Amino acid sequence: MYTAASSQSKAYPVSHTDEEWRRLLTPEQYEVLRGHGTERPGSCALNYEKRPGSFVCAGCGQKLFTSGTKFDSGTGWPSFDSPEPGSVETSSDTSYGMVRTEVHCANCGGHLGHVFPDGPPPTGLRYCINGVATNFEPE
Repeated sequence: MYTAASSQSKAYPVSHTDEEWRRLLTPEQYEVLRGHGTERPGSCALNYEKRPGSFVCAGCGQKLFTSGTKFDSGTGWPSFDSPEPGSVETSSDTSYGMVRTEVHCANCGGHLGHVFPDGPPPTGLRYCINGVATNFEPE
């Protein structure tokens, strides 16, 4: 299991013991948000969500992305060009012999996915987010 030191050692506004997280989250949510796992590409219905609304952290409910920033990257995971201001933080992820930029919730530290510099204008970024790490709230 990968652990990002910066996101695991920081005190967040929303925090729980490991036992509490296991009670609050589904096993799949726990594996991704707390264990830094990744869902199978194309396995989450939120990848196909097209309605207006917001994608919020499944761990704490913080608004992370809006539907207006979502795009189809063809990767099998929900992708966004920008998060809500102050909603996410990043850290270096050197797992699996790669150097990537991990994205985690700024409110609870939950692992969301990674950000890559191959997205569309205007930001040029692709926030590749595990759908299981979020919930959708329609407008």
